[in-house]
Amino acid sequence: MSTRFEELSWQSSPMGEISLRRRYDRTVGTDVYEVKLGDEFLMSSLFPVAEIELARLGLARTPGTGLDVIVGGLGLGYTAQAALEDRRIAALTVVEYSDAVIDWHERDLIPDTAGLAADDRVRLVQADFFAAAMSEGGFDAERPGRLYDAVLLDIDHTPRHVLHSPHAGFYTVEGLRALAAHLRPGGCFAMWSDDPPEDEFMAALAEVFTDVDAERIWFDNPYTGGESSNSVYLATKA
Repeated sequence: MSTRFEELSWQSSPMGEISLRRRYDRTVGTDVYEVKLGDEFLMSSLFPVAEIELARLGLARTPGTGLDVIVGGLGLGYTAQAALEDRRIAALTVVEYSDAVIDWHERDLIPDTAGLAADDRVRLVQADFFAAAMSEGGFDAERPGRLYDAVLLDIDHTPRHVLHSPHAGFYTVEGLRALAAHLRPGGCFAMWSDDPPEDEFMAALAEVFTDVDAERIWFDNPYTGGESSNSVYLATKA
């Protein structure tokens, strides 16, 4: 049996202390990997369903081949790994604010997504996703104005519950328009949220994109004995 609890990595950041820990969970009888920011739990290897569906649903509505895709937020790596299962992916740029998180993957500390950083299609970039999304230059400093086929975002808890106050401007019509400028026509913006779809954010998406939708993603919760859910927002650039 594994040790009850082990902190695998810890680092201070402008948003707070970020840590990766492994603990043995008797309820499910396996090791669980968790990310914390300060006292907040950001994600768990026990509940990766919606992070995986974020990639699958977003890419399902993304046309074309040789896809050039952005993932906002690396975390435990489930969204990026699921995106790589789509054989149309030619380049996957993962924008992560914390160099500590990138280090976890370069050292393969998370068994479920080990090897992600070594994939030839993957580039892990330490940067502020939101600053890049709302800038004119975009996500590639060497190729300003580079356009992408899809943007898959999983950073904040919800459009209203953000990890860092400067993020809030992204969830407005102006912020979404800035992001849309970095997408090719027909490209997809998909985003994970911890809460059910919010009417206000759906309305903001509809002002900028076409074919706007949101799906509830349900999964078994062994702690409650029932089901829990996250949401995935989906929107297409005209």
